[in-house]
Amino acid sequence: MNLNYPITYIKGISVQRATLLYTELGIKTCNDLLNFFPFRYIDKTKFYPIKELQPATAEVQIVGKITNVKSVAQKRGSRLVATFQDATGSMELVWFKGQKWIKDAVKINTPYVVYGKLNHYNGNFSIPHPEMELVTEYKKKLQTKMQPIYPSTEKLTNSGVSNKLMRNYIQQLLQQTYEAIEESLSLEIINDYNLMLKRDALLNVHFPKSQENLAKAQYRLKFEELFYIQMQLLRKKLINKAKIKGFVFNEVGDSFHTFYDKYLTFELTNAQKRVLKEIRKDVSTGAHMNRLLQGDVGSGKTIVALLSMLLAIDNGFQATIMAPTEILANQHFTAISELLNGLPIMVDILTGSVKTKKRREIHQNLEDGTLHILVGTHALLEDKVAFKNLGIAIIDEQHRFGVKQRAKLWAKNTLPPHILVMTATPIPRTLAMSVYGDLDISVIDELPPGRKEVKTVHRFDSNRLSVFKFLKGEIEKGRQVYVVYPLIQESEAMDYKDLMDGYESISREFPSPKYQISIVHGKMKPADKDYEMQRFVTKETQIMVATTVIEVGVNVPNASVMVIESAERFGLSQLHQLRGRVGRGADQSYCILLSSFKLSTEAKTRLETMTETSDGFKISEVDLKLRGPGNIMGTQQSGVLNLKIADVVKDSKILVSARNTAISVLQDDPNLSSLENRPINKAFAKMAASSKIWSNIS
Repeated sequence: MNLNYPITYIKGISVQRATLLYTELGIKTCNDLLNFFPFRYIDKTKFYPIKELQPATAEVQIVGKITNVKSVAQKRGSRLVATFQDATGSMELVWFKGQKWIKDAVKINTPYVVYGKLNHYNGNFSIPHPEMELVTEYKKKLQTKMQPIYPSTEKLTNSGVSNKLMRNYIQQLLQQTYEAIEESLSLEIINDYNLMLKRDALLNVHFPKSQENLAKAQYRLKFEELFYIQMQLLRKKLINKAKIKGFVFNEVGDSFHTFYDKYLTFELTNAQKRVLKEIRKDVSTGAHMNRLLQGDVGSGKTIVALLSMLLAIDNGFQATIMAPTEILANQHFTAISELLNGLPIMVDILTGSVKTKKRREIHQNLEDGTLHILVGTHALLEDKVAFKNLGIAIIDEQHRFGVKQRAKLWAKNTLPPHILVMTATPIPRTLAMSVYGDLDISVIDELPPGRKEVKTVHRFDSNRLSVFKFLKGEIEKGRQVYVVYPLIQESEAMDYKDLMDGYESISREFPSPKYQISIVHGKMKPADKDYEMQRFVTKETQIMVATTVIEVGVNVPNASVMVIESAERFGLSQLHQLRGRVGRGADQSYCILLSSFKLSTEAKTRLETMTETSDGFKISEVDLKLRGPGNIMGTQQSGVLNLKIADVVKDSKILVSARNTAISVLQDDPNLSSLENRPINKAFAKMAASSKIWSNIS
């Protein structure tokens, strides 16, 4: 039987049932069924004598005979009861459904293997709706001591597709196709990692004879799944580098040198220098740069971005930087304009709120090349925005933009501009390898000197008065304070009420004219928001009460305290981002997490993690364990990780081995043309024709 045949080729699967299996579980071909893995196993190594049964035993397996069957009336309808005996005693088997069919099918005084959940009532044991099999049939089977349990749905169960039926289908399929299952890894890899052969791994993942066999089978299949994901990403990267030509920046000219020598008032950290070297190497080769730059809030990504843009300008190109919000775009524009003040470099900004007359001027300057750096939001992607010669595009906060937007930037020049993607949301290494494996990755892992670590404490609501007292002390020293309230999309009205209640209690505690308070939330008009933000930036107000609108952006070095209300309602990465809003000046800064006493285990872990570390990568590892990869990456990227058997978090060691193996295979044989790599090439070609990895590896 060909594994690409539809599952209707398996005895007992009608067209109707095949449709159901496809809509409920996505199983269409024999291959899909073979790669539909159990999620747990029941150990059936033990047979219990009836005499030794205990009231606490959950599921048991017994060999015996049915001596009689009778129907017993009850309040509603009736139940079917069979007396089941072995050499040590007797018990009851009970059915509430399908009674007529069972009564006709049961063979009296014939040995059966019975399995099910044990009930104990009035000193008597019974098993309702047991799994039953004649001993003669049991002995014939691919018998396994450990029984696989497959994922199912209510619809399948109600339509009679039981776990036993799924097992039977897979067993039939394995018996018919075992010899035909092709190897999909090279012998060298199998020997190097002491891997089970493909067909044995599939047999043992469904019908393991022992825990040891199961572990070996799972390792083999996990390795393979991760290996092929890495092959896809690495091949994509190699092809891009070979096919897509990039502009060559071989000059390090006046703009770069003048800025570096005369305008840069501080020494770059070693991490910043290292990343700059990586970028310079990329842009001087003639290949297209596609690099992800990770660095915590305040680690100095903007300077690296600016120096990269100056490289482009020195080589006769323009540069652009795209941010997800107007606030952040404005901040980049202000920072870059101030840093370059005095240099003959023209910088401008394009966002949704730029007026038509100004837009025309920007378009004109872009097209004739007098505008060197354009900062903006999504407005940059409009077709009307045409550059004379765009050489580098920098995307800030990558997770806010999808692949489509990156592609639009590519189209802004004849050859695609070099792309530098920046994120202040540290991505755990294993996840970065799996999702951004086609990008080169740079990390800024040290903060600039003189930055003091933000002190983080967790306080319960009952400590509110002492927190207010602390805030007054900081304001007297001339500092400013953020107070942030959670924003939960589903309930804007409730959030707004929370925010307004909070604002009122803070206004009572910090009365004017002594104290001035700004308020910012999502329902405000952009102009009002900007007005309030400006008042805070210019120190007219000492307290900024806000929802998470301020998560990304605002740089106020004088703000030294961040109070996060209902901190238990925030995710870890959000808490970490918010904390990054303070600690930008030379003063000691503080982050106070306020929460109620009622905390879930997960919320406790989040708050403890925040008080224990400020390392964004450690925080992201904990976040990954708590939330899983899909939630961290957002919908745009998590599609890559539709994993069948591997788990990016638990199997990170296998992932590293799989990636290293994929790298060395492609280094030695980029086209997979050697005899040794023929199985990999064949599996890879099948996979390239479709996006589903597992349906093609076999």
